[in-house]
Amino acid sequence: MVPTFELGSREPGSGGLYVGAVHAACHMTCSEELSRLSIVQAMTDALEPLSFVQAFYEGGAAAFHRIDVWSDIDLYIVVDDAMVPKTFRVVEKVLASLSPIRLIHEESWPAASGIFQKFYRLEKAGEYLLVDLAVLTVSAPDKFLVREIHGEVVFLFNKRDSIQIPPLDREAFVRGLLDHRRRLRERMELFGPFVEKELLRGHRLEALEFYRALVVPSLVGALRMRYGPLHYDFRMRYVYRELPPDVVRRLEGLTFVTDTKDLATKYREARAWFDKAIEDVDEEQVRRDVAGTSK
Repeated sequence: MVPTFELGSREPGSGGLYVGAVHAACHMTCSEELSRLSIVQAMTDALEPLSFVQAFYEGGAAAFHRIDVWSDIDLYIVVDDAMVPKTFRVVEKVLASLSPIRLIHEESWPAASGIFQKFYRLEKAGEYLLVDLAVLTVSAPDKFLVREIHGEVVFLFNKRDSIQIPPLDREAFVRGLLDHRRRLRERMELFGPFVEKELLRGHRLEALEFYRALVVPSLVGALRMRYGPLHYDFRMRYVYRELPPDVVRRLEGLTFVTDTKDLATKYREARAWFDKAIEDVDEEQVRRDVAGTSK
C-alpha cells in the first residue's frame, strides 16, 4: 500500500511534519502572499472528488525533505488518459480563484511519455513560488515515483492505492549510466578542443560557450557518476548537497572565468579532471552504490 498524506498530518516515513516545514519556509515571506500550503490545499479539494483523477502528489523539495523559503511547488496529477485537457482547465480555474495567473509556460514532452507539463506564475505568490505541474496519464511509463531517484513523494491522495511506487530497475539503470559515460567521453574527445580552437580564432564568446555548455556539464556528469550515480543525469541540480564540499569548491573555481587567459588555463585543468574522473567510474562500484551496498 502506498501511504497517503493529509494536510496537517505527519508525512509518512519522514519523521517530521510536512506542514511544519511549509510553515517554517513561509514564515518570512508569506504573511501577505499566497502560501504553498493554500495552493496545495485548494487543488486537493478540487481534484479529489473528480472520478477521472486517480492521484495527486508532491515531489521535488518535499520528496527530499528540503522545503525552504525559496522552494517552488512540484506537483503531479495522474488522470485517465483522455482527461488531460479537462484536468488543466480545472487546475487553472482553481489557481485563478486564488490569484490572477501572470504567466503560463508549457513544456513539450514526447507524446508517448504521457507527460504534460505547465508552469504557473501567480500574481499573489512570491516570484520563487512557481507551480510546476505535470499531468500524467495512467498509462504513462514514468510517473517520477522511483524512491532512489525522486525521493519519497508526498501523496495528497491516491484513490484505491491505484498508483504504486515502482522498484528501481537496477540493471537497466546501470546500463543507462554506462552508456551515458561512453557518450560523455566521446563528446569531450570530439568537441572539447573547440574551446582552444575558438580562442585561437579570437572567437571568445564561442570559446566560452563551448566551455560552459560542453566541458563543465561533462565534468559534472563524470563527478556525479563517481560520487552520486543515482543522479548522474541531474546536471548541476543538488550538487551542493550531493557532491563532497571540496569537489564543489574546486568545481566553482573552474566554472567562473575572468578572461580568455583564465579560460584557457581552466579548460586544460577541467579537461584533465574530467579525464581522470571518467576513468575512475568503476562499474562494480556503481553497481554497489545503486544497490545501496557501498562501504
